[in-house]
Amino acid sequence: MGVIENFPETYDSPVHKLDEAARALFAGFDAGLRPSGDPEERRIHGWWVQMRLGQVADRARRYDETLLATVRAVAGDDIPWTLKDVRFLWSVADSLMLWKQADHAELYRIPLAAVQRVGYPERRRVLHNRMWWFRTYHRPVWDALHEQLDAVLTEPPEHGPAGAVRTLIWEGDPVARAMADDHAERLTAPEVLPLLRHWTTARSSKPGERWLRTARALLTDEAAALVRELLAVVAAHREGPVTQVTDDGQEWSQTVFLAERTAIAARGMVWTCALIDEPWAVGLLGDLAVTCGVGLGGTGANCRSELLANAAVNALARRGGLDTVPALARVQAKVRKKSVLNNVARTLDAVALAAGLGREQLLDRTVPTFGLGRGGVREERAGDYVLRLDAAGPALTFVNPAGRTVKSVPQAIKREPVLAELRAGLKELRQALPAERFRLERALIEERRWRWHDVTEFFLDHPVTGLYARDLIWQIPQGPAGLPVRTETGWELTDPLGRRVQPHPDTPVLLWHPIRETAGDVRAWRDFLLERGVRQPYKQAFREVYLLTPAEESARTRSRRFTGHVLRYGQAKALLNQRGWTDLSIGHWDYECGGDQGEAIKELSGWRARWGMHIVGDPHTDGWGTASFCAAEDLRFSPVDAPGFRGWNAGEGVPLTEVPPLVLSEVLRDADLAVGVASVGLDQEVVHGHEDYWQAYGFGELSETARTRHDVLARLLPRLTIADRAELTDRFLRVRGELRTYKIHLGSGNILMEPNDAYLGIVPGHAPDVFLPFEEGGGMLSVILSKAFLLAADTGITDPSITRQLV
Repeated sequence: MGVIENFPETYDSPVHKLDEAARALFAGFDAGLRPSGDPEERRIHGWWVQMRLGQVADRARRYDETLLATVRAVAGDDIPWTLKDVRFLWSVADSLMLWKQADHAELYRIPLAAVQRVGYPERRRVLHNRMWWFRTYHRPVWDALHEQLDAVLTEPPEHGPAGAVRTLIWEGDPVARAMADDHAERLTAPEVLPLLRHWTTARSSKPGERWLRTARALLTDEAAALVRELLAVVAAHREGPVTQVTDDGQEWSQTVFLAERTAIAARGMVWTCALIDEPWAVGLLGDLAVTCGVGLGGTGANCRSELLANAAVNALARRGGLDTVPALARVQAKVRKKSVLNNVARTLDAVALAAGLGREQLLDRTVPTFGLGRGGVREERAGDYVLRLDAAGPALTFVNPAGRTVKSVPQAIKREPVLAELRAGLKELRQALPAERFRLERALIEERRWRWHDVTEFFLDHPVTGLYARDLIWQIPQGPAGLPVRTETGWELTDPLGRRVQPHPDTPVLLWHPIRETAGDVRAWRDFLLERGVRQPYKQAFREVYLLTPAEESARTRSRRFTGHVLRYGQAKALLNQRGWTDLSIGHWDYECGGDQGEAIKELSGWRARWGMHIVGDPHTDGWGTASFCAAEDLRFSPVDAPGFRGWNAGEGVPLTEVPPLVLSEVLRDADLAVGVASVGLDQEVVHGHEDYWQAYGFGELSETARTRHDVLARLLPRLTIADRAELTDRFLRVRGELRTYKIHLGSGNILMEPNDAYLGIVPGHAPDVFLPFEEGGGMLSVILSKAFLLAADTGITDPSITRQLV
């Protein structure tokens, strides 16, 4: 029998790569023919010899000397191996290694000789996964070959500094290529190269004391400067497509943030960063943790690089001190990966313990001011210009000698040091503001309490946090509530009727929530905010409230309020992740183990909510990957510390009557927001197979969020320039144009035209300049208003995609 027939069937994938010409030559070699001088025959003979290693071995798994002599002759011959040959030879050797576990040095002798005939980029592509595979799962192979593999992958001195860097880092992503192309001279300088080699050994989850001692001994000023530059490159880097090549030469593209070797070297730099006592280190570690801690595209419950995100948090933990808290707070506000958040929480707790404070108290006390005055403004002079950094916006503007404010940088001050300082402050301010807004909304839904003197010192008087805190309603528990007003004697609270109260410094206070108030009080606050032109950083007075319904009481343990909604899965998951939900992952894989169903989980105030989802749609359309659409299922609740309530097949949950009203309301609000953003009922075109749902959602009964929208519009309409052309009905904003009358649904924003309710499709335009009492962020209310203003002047519409629908 020939080598093909004797090759182990279990690992016969290389055999399938042989074409008819190769098989014909194999048959000749099996019959004793010798290869001619033709390069093609010599190459195929090398294949045949490599496969014959699976045929001849004694019981001790040793090869006979005749075969070994042939192997060594082929390995030493000057055969013009191609990349295709190299891939085939390595795949044969791998298959035989798994089958026989034979003499590894002889088994890989020909593949090692062949791989040296291709370029270094090709060598790395062939050996990349194998290096990890051998080291992780086949240590005898690694022990036998690693020196030869290192030699094969080491570029010669004539390739210069770039070759030396590529030898250590390879070129698996743009960051690695930048290190070789732009930083090679400095990275391979005598004062840096030993530390670069040390960085590539950062393979454990945390650095040992020995690793840190070595790094400290190798650290130089030039190396520290490179740490700063290169980690800044990583912090600014984003994922992109990287081409991979399989053993059979097939190319495929994969989205990559950092390749493994780049990430390991970067982790070594992060560990070294913990040894550098410079003011830039903390901010850079925070930037890196945020960039690496968020998911691809900047959102999601996964990480671009969990390895680097945790390394950056650990480096901040090792530094310790109050100056690390703002950076950790930004990570806490942006990242959703549980392992990273738990790491941040442990670090904050350790810093808080050292300071004799609780975690939240620590965050309150360490928000940076960026040199801003109490009003949120910092002014510096450079030559004849005044530079103005303003937290409102935030923005950096310039006042010229004539007293006129300009936004562009004047030529005369472009080299002034104070300009660079204020620009850096503006960047940090833009990062800090969302974190503070996040903290304040989390305090609202968790019903956090403070003493009044802490609120005035760390919130109302603070130039950054105060930007938001001064527009929120504060309340004495079971007592009066009001917006903060500064007087000569200190901060007071004023209510919609103008009544004022100045709490005692030790009086407990919390943020006002409409679920604790009467409908009349909520209406009064909403009117008051609009009359005063107060824009809150998030919905507080206009916050939707979700009370238990009779249907939910009857269902006992399940809320079916959002069951059956069809959502765009990616959008729904992204929004839920932003709101603190985790664990949702469904797709067209592993149906037997439930890959088509899952649940999103959120923990709030000691309670855990679980919202089930399952796939709807055609797996062929989705390429058997991540689902395009999902259907919402029931919501269930359980105490966080209750046993047996975790996992897809966990218990039914507790009766909804036992869930605190605020927890129930906030969880249902998240669900309503997800439906309001991701429902296919919002689509301009009907999604095939969901026509009935599109009709029901697009023009049906209003959700709680849409009813709040109705309430806001009822107050706004009299103030609008189109007031005489618009009116509210139960579900629609009805707008009278010159050509038609239009009904804009307050839930979906979809439009029907009277008198026959014909559907009108419009891509949302720019929102009109209308004051809203909360930061809408381009939401549905803005979409509805933009459509209303457009249709009220329908004779001025020139877009043919719209005008042809109006006839």
